[in-house]
Formats: sequence, structure tokens, C-alpha cells
Amino acid sequence: MIDIRPVAYVIGRILVVLAILMVAPAIIDWRAGDPNGIAFAQCAMITGVVGGALSLATVNGLGQALDVRQAYLLTAAIWIVVPGFGALPLYFGAPGLSYPDAFFESVSGFTTTGATVIYGLDTLPVGMNLWRGMIQFLGGLGIAFIAMIFLPLMRVGGMQFFRTEGFDTFGKALPRATDIARQLLFVYIGMNTICITTYLLIGMTPLDAVVNGFATISTGGFSPSDLSFNKYRGAGEYFGAFFMIIASLPYIRYVQLVNGTVGPMWRDSQARAYIRWLMSAVLMVTVWRVATSEMGLEPAFRESLFNLSSIMSSTGFGAGSFPTWGGFMLIVAFVVGVIGACSGSSAAGISVFRVQISMSALRREMKRIANPSSIDPVKYDGRTVDTEVLDAVVMFISSYILLLGVTSVALTLVGVDPVSALFAAWTSLGNIGYGFGPLLARTGTFIDFPDAAIFIMTLNMILGRLGLLAILVLVLPAFWRR
Repeated sequence: MIDIRPVAYVIGRILVVLAILMVAPAIIDWRAGDPNGIAFAQCAMITGVVGGALSLATVNGLGQALDVRQAYLLTAAIWIVVPGFGALPLYFGAPGLSYPDAFFESVSGFTTTGATVIYGLDTLPVGMNLWRGMIQFLGGLGIAFIAMIFLPLMRVGGMQFFRTEGFDTFGKALPRATDIARQLLFVYIGMNTICITTYLLIGMTPLDAVVNGFATISTGGFSPSDLSFNKYRGAGEYFGAFFMIIASLPYIRYVQLVNGTVGPMWRDSQARAYIRWLMSAVLMVTVWRVATSEMGLEPAFRESLFNLSSIMSSTGFGAGSFPTWGGFMLIVAFVVGVIGACSGSSAAGISVFRVQISMSALRREMKRIANPSSIDPVKYDGRTVDTEVLDAVVMFISSYILLLGVTSVALTLVGVDPVSALFAAWTSLGNIGYGFGPLLARTGTFIDFPDAAIFIMTLNMILGRLGLLAILVLVLPAFWRR
């Protein structure tokens, strides 16, 4: 029987930290004379008491490292329990959401999806908009940490291929996980600082710069304004696209840069393919838009670059008239959203790495048809991909496509029109945050979706964030009996 005490202890400690962080928006709203500060203080107290009690009750379970089953359980629990408490300020304070909607918003923040059920962001208390940015900051950091350390060990969707690369780079083993986390924190905070400073320099207000900066580097997409980046056309779109792209590259490369090794970043096959595919999509949509409308080349390129970067990096910001273009753009946007960005980052989707592996396997099978006697192993970046990794990749992609179809149908059955349902499944499973369809046309948010649809999307966001199998394995009786 699995010992859940170490898992519960870690969750308790995280809740205590979450409670402490709630104090910052509480003070901001309290000093502004907004009663929302009191709601934040109450939520901080509830979260802190529960977290502290949980830690004290399970402290006797410490003393040994987590095994694989405990790692699965911990990763799932983090993205279920923590958003549950992160939703409390949205429920008890402004905007006073129902708890299902508040949980949806919190899960969307912590999973860095960026889909929202709030319309009227500009009228929210400053502390609440800051809190929405903070949970994305925390989610992006936690996801990057898990992607680098836990998922390769748990063999989720072929991620074990990165196990050696993550812990044995530039000729020697990296330090313990705590040292990796320290370096990752340094990189993550540094990227956020540079992004926020840049946003301030191009004219964003301090609140917008901080929240948009947190949402950009976490590839989250929460904005403190209903206008999103339409408030900062031009330079905001170009710099926003740049930071979304660099935030969706493998974090292990930034850790290597901090350690003085530059080469791996430039030689990374996944990063090069990501940039190449994204730029190809931008150029195709730009040419199509210029050829089929009266839009000029520069605005067509700028809107295509920003919005497709937002979609493929699974960020979720929007700008310009891009959501209304339709036609060919919708096809390209759907494809790049399904692919997603790089494994080992806070971005989601199938991931460039898995698509590369599947394309390599497809090429091998086509060669076998032409020459059945040929021996041509599947390779990635010069390394042979073993059968275990290949099977995991195929299983992940199959599960992803199947779940995308099943949840699309489920959404139509609870009253969502087919187009909105397809893109709601697409945006929640891929943690994209960007929506299309009639139900989003009025506000650009998911506020008009029925409660059952909100529940399905919430489940999808958690499944998509943790690589599907990391959650689905928990429902197997054999997992608990071992």
C-alpha cells in the first residue's frame, strides 16, 4: 500500500507558502481601501491553517525519498489541491464567482492555460488581478520543475528520453534536484524580471507589466484587461511574441547557459524545429491574409506573429482582429496549437519532441514498405530511440487525439455548439487559453459556457498539463495495489 504521508506533507508545506503569498494582494487591496483585502486575509488564514495542520500531521512520514508511485500522486495532487485553495479568493472576494467557476479560473492559472470566465477584468481590485498573475507565475515555475525532474523519472509520454540529458549534461552529472531547482528558480526569476522591465519601458502600467510579465514567462496568458495586448499594439506585440517564444524553449538549456555552456541551446533539434515550424506558420498566414484582404503586410505579419506565437507556446494572449480571420488561419492555428512548443518547458500540447519522434517513425515505416529488408532505427537528434520511448510517444499522441475527440463530443452533448466545443477541447487540453466560436464571440471569455462544460474543460486542463498518463494511471486499481 502506498504511503501518502510524504505526499501530504509536501502538499501541506506548499499550502503554507500559498497562504503567505496571499498576504501580498491582501495588503495591496487593504491599503487601497478595498474590502477585497479582508477576503484575501480570510482565505490566507484558511489555507495556512489547513496546510500547517496537514504538515504537522504527516511529519512522521519523512525520512526517505519519494518512489515513483508517490511522485505520480504528488504531481496530480499539486494541480488539484493547490488550485482548490487558490480558488478561495475568487470565491469569497471579487469577482465573487461560484466555486466551480472559481476552481476553473484557478486551475487555468496554475496550469498556465489562461482561459477565463471573468469579464470585466479592468474593474477588478488591483490585488485580485495581481493574484491571477501570481498563480500563473507559481504554475509556470512548478511545471518547469516537474517537467525537468519528475516527468522523465515517471516515463510519461516518452519523457524518459530526457532523463540522461537532464541529469548528465556537459560531461558530468548535474547537482541534486535541490540544486537544479535553485538554478531553475534563478533563471525563471531572471526571465520574469527582464520581461517586466521591458514591458515597463514600452509604456505598460506597473500592474499590466507585472501581470503580463508573469503570464508571458509562465506561458499562461492571464491579462489584467479585457483588451489583453490590444492595449499595447505595435511594440507590445513584437516584444510579447519574443518573450513567449523564449519562454517555451527547454528550460534545461537555460540551466546549461547559467553553468556556462552555450552550445546545447543552439544545437537543440527540438528548439530549432519549434522556431522553424512557428515561423513557417506565421509566414503562411501572413501571405494568406494579405492576399485575401485589404490588410497591409506589416499589420498582417505582426498580428500573425503575436497570435500564433501565443497559440503555439500555449500562452493565450490575444491581439488585433486575428480571432475573426477564420478560414485558412483557423486550420493553421488548430494544428500549431495541437503540436505545442518544447518538452521541458512550461508550454503544453503534444510537444515538438513527440511530433519529431512520430515523424521519424513514419519515415522509417515508409522506407520499410519500399524496402522490407532494410534496418533503419528511429533516431532523434543523432540518438537511437528505443522501443520503450517510441511506444510511450505513440501512446501519448493516440491518447491525446482520442481525448480531444471525446471531450469535443461531450461538450456538444451539454449544449455547446460544435465549433466552440472543438476549440474549447483544443484550448483546455493543450493549455492554450485561446478560444474561437460563437459562444466566445460576445466577451472573448468562457463565461457563457454551461457548468457541465466548465467541469469538462477543468478536467481537460489538468490532464493536458500533466501529460495525460500521469493522471489516468491513478484510476488503475493496480497502481494502488503494488
